[in-house]
Amino acid sequence: MGSRIVATGRATPRTAVTNHDLTRLMATSDDWIRSRTGIGQRYVMRTGESLLDVAAEASRIALKRAGLSAGELDAIMVGTVSSEYGFPSFACLLQERLGADTIPAFDVAAACSGFIYALSVADFSMRAGEFRRVLVVGTDALSTMVDWNDRRTAVLFGDGAGAAVMVSEPGPRGVLSSLLRSSGRHWDLLSVRATGVRAPMDSEVRRSSDDAIKMKGPELFKIAVKSMEEVSREVAARAGVKLEEVHLIVPHQANLRIINAVAERLGLPPEKVFTNVDRYGNTSAASVPIALDEALETKRIRDNDLIMLNACGGGLTWGANILRW
Repeated sequence: MGSRIVATGRATPRTAVTNHDLTRLMATSDDWIRSRTGIGQRYVMRTGESLLDVAAEASRIALKRAGLSAGELDAIMVGTVSSEYGFPSFACLLQERLGADTIPAFDVAAACSGFIYALSVADFSMRAGEFRRVLVVGTDALSTMVDWNDRRTAVLFGDGAGAAVMVSEPGPRGVLSSLLRSSGRHWDLLSVRATGVRAPMDSEVRRSSDDAIKMKGPELFKIAVKSMEEVSREVAARAGVKLEEVHLIVPHQANLRIINAVAERLGLPPEKVFTNVDRYGNTSAASVPIALDEALETKRIRDNDLIMLNACGGGLTWGANILRW
């Protein structure tokens, strides 16, 4: 018995911030940002908004499309590093918001790889017969963790949530294989010391630069490209799939240059790689499920297509999933 995604949903905060908007906050330009990242705008949290509301909206959309109520779920797994509390977990807060009680609900903290990790954990648990219906969510609000004076990081991140409803069923469709990797020795390439005080873009309170996201861009770029290429090849081999048989790769939307470099090393043409980083920025654990939902909405994915999901994030963590839709 395997697992299959039967419905997805996505949601973002209300405020879209363009590159031109950022020029009023820091010394940057639309050309500078686009040429280095491919990003044109991103959605960011504002004072008074809650990421929990955003995640609940994405989850309700996915549940409605799946024809399920929250009370029919067996588990909720959330990939996030943006919980509004040290504890309880974000998943427990989401569970209460959705009205699903007593089922297990927990977070998977793997930064930008969070959804890939959570999807893998859900699949493993469902194959073991533990659960039949699982809500898997990727959600983050890294814009609240940046130093708005540091254009190297502040221009990258957006906020949002993506959700997927997974059901246990027999047959050839569903998750074929997953592969997870991490390397703690590279932790300092992308890190934030503590989530601490939330500092939305419009907040009068600013995070200390010591507590903001730190990133070593050039080093991270090299390792991200190498690790995503390797894990993509390995997960395909594990699933008995040739890369040329994959219909679409839905990668973590970190940076257009990283996405293009990975695709080139895998020998994949642009039409086989889904991107929306230009409109959302890097939404961390939310990026893969948001992109997956858009790919389905725009008919880039059809029944029986082979789909690959992959990501690399702080930890360092990286991983990939192969699915037959």
